[in-house]
Amino acid sequence: MLRVGIDGVDGAGKTTLAGGLTRELRAQGRAVIRASADQFHHPRAVRYRQGRTSPQGFYEDSYDLDALRRELLVPLSPGGNLQYRPAVFDVARDEPLGLPAQAAGPGSLLIVDGLFLHRPELRAFWDDSVFLRVPFEVSVPRGAARGPGYGSPDPAASSNRRYVEGHRLYFAAATPEAHAGVVLDHTDLQRPAVLHAR
Repeated sequence: MLRVGIDGVDGAGKTTLAGGLTRELRAQGRAVIRASADQFHHPRAVRYRQGRTSPQGFYEDSYDLDALRRELLVPLSPGGNLQYRPAVFDVARDEPLGLPAQAAGPGSLLIVDGLFLHRPELRAFWDDSVFLRVPFEVSVPRGAARGPGYGSPDPAASSNRRYVEGHRLYFAAATPEAHAGVVLDHTDLQRPAVLHAR
């Protein structure tokens, strides 16, 4: 079982890259388990306990890292029982999902996309990892273009402070580019460029 994390800011193109890799690998006959950290959010009351505009709250409280480890990463790690759940929380409904466990097949590959995947609490779980470098001047408008409810396209807008500054806290605390196996410039989704690979 190989485990790959795809990390980057909101709007970096993590889901696009992970989906493309998954389709290509499955077409080659590889068994791929796809998961997203977005399925492991904390309830709204926890996410906003430091305030709805708090960058620190965004970084510290968005995700239930215990559930991510317990339900997905530990079972699919060496010595794990291969009984995993790819999702535990519906963030739109703000309620647990209660999905039954699934069994991973031998030789499967886990691809997880999400924010903050190079936090110290998660680094040891990745056999390889990718960090997508995209400037906020590109990522924020890209995220906003998803539709209503995704915020202002202006990185300097007050509504984006929680997210932009929260990511900057992450960069300072976890130095994700220093720990990623591959750093890609993903400014142009059609022409990613390898900036660093170990």
